[in-house]
Amino acid sequence: MSFKRFLINLLIIGLILILIFVGLNIWLRVYTNHGQQLELPDYVGQHIDEASEDARKRSFEIIVSDSIHIVGKPGGIITRQNPAKQAKVKENRKVYVSVTKYSADQIQVGSLGVLYGQDYESKKRELAYLEINSTIKGRKYDPGEPDHILEVWYKGEAVITKNVEKRNVSIDKGDTLEFVISQKGGGEAAVPDLRCQPFAAAQFILESSQLKLGEVKELGQITDINAATIVAQSPNPETVRSVAMGREFTVTIQQEKPKDCP
Repeated sequence: MSFKRFLINLLIIGLILILIFVGLNIWLRVYTNHGQQLELPDYVGQHIDEASEDARKRSFEIIVSDSIHIVGKPGGIITRQNPAKQAKVKENRKVYVSVTKYSADQIQVGSLGVLYGQDYESKKRELAYLEINSTIKGRKYDPGEPDHILEVWYKGEAVITKNVEKRNVSIDKGDTLEFVISQKGGGEAAVPDLRCQPFAAAQFILESSQLKLGEVKELGQITDINAATIVAQSPNPETVRSVAMGREFTVTIQQEKPKDCP
């Protein structure tokens, strides 16, 4: 073999060895990095956009699996993550997170149970569990027990009263319902003229005026009290124009209607 041929073969062998060395290094790097475990950051408390960008740079993928409304927290904030922080994971691992909603959950008035006539403090505690706040808007006289609900207001609108029940009105969680509650005194009512009224009608007039029927005096024999006629009352509208709500009235009745009554 000539010297020239020997040098060519030697050069070829050298090139082959160099290629094998380079290839082996590349393979070792790939093999070493393959399956490499990385420590997962803590994304809880971060906004989903910020966390997703960070995860992308670290070769992770964030996927929103659930969203919940939390009163007082803005939307898009991560509340939970799986796997948890500091977990050892591989590249391209999917990280599942729960985030806060941008809009509040809503509850319809009709699902809040009975409100009118209920004890305010008891109902306030029930509503607190539903994340609805309560405040007293005002007080009104009522012949029943004090501190019971007479009216419910939401955003300037009466949604519950004695004669109104707007069951389809939606309340945002975290919002406030305003209540008008009962009290024993503090209001006044005009004194109604009960004379010549049937006893049953007089009772209705008193109750409608938030007044009470007290002593009932009978003149002669009473055979049908509801049909008996009021012939006298105290207080008398001729001498007293108004009384405190809840005031008791004394009435005198007789079975026959007096001739001067229409």
